[in-house]
Amino acid sequence: MALAVAMGAVSLHAAKSAVHPDAVRLLQIAVLYQLIHGLAIVAVSTLARTQLSKLVAAAGILHLGGIVAFSGSLYVLAFFGVSLGPVGPIGGSAFIAGWLALAAHALLHRG
Repeated sequence: MALAVAMGAVSLHAAKSAVHPDAVRLLQIAVLYQLIHGLAIVAVSTLARTQLSKLVAAAGILHLGGIVAFSGSLYVLAFFGVSLGPVGPIGGSAFIAGWLALAAHALLHRG
C-alpha cells in the first residue's frame, strides 16, 4: 500500500517526462488497481487469521501477482514506452481469479 501511495506521488511529477503519450492515464489506472488490490490483500490476511483455506491463500497470491503483472506492466509502458505484451491481461485475469477465489471461499464457508 505504501508503494502504491509513493507511485501515485511520483507519477504526478514523473508523468510529465514519461515516454508514453497517455502516461498520466496509464499511471492513474496502475495506482488505482494497486491500491484496490492492496486493500484486498489486507482483507485476505485478516480473513486468514480466522478462516485460512486454500482459497483464501490463493486469493492473496493472485492479488499480489495481479499487482505485479497488471500495474507493473502499466508502469513499464508509461515510463519506458515498452509493452510487455500479455503480461497486463494476465495480471487482470489474476485479479479476477483472486476475487472468484474469495467468493468461492465465502460460498463454501457460509454460516
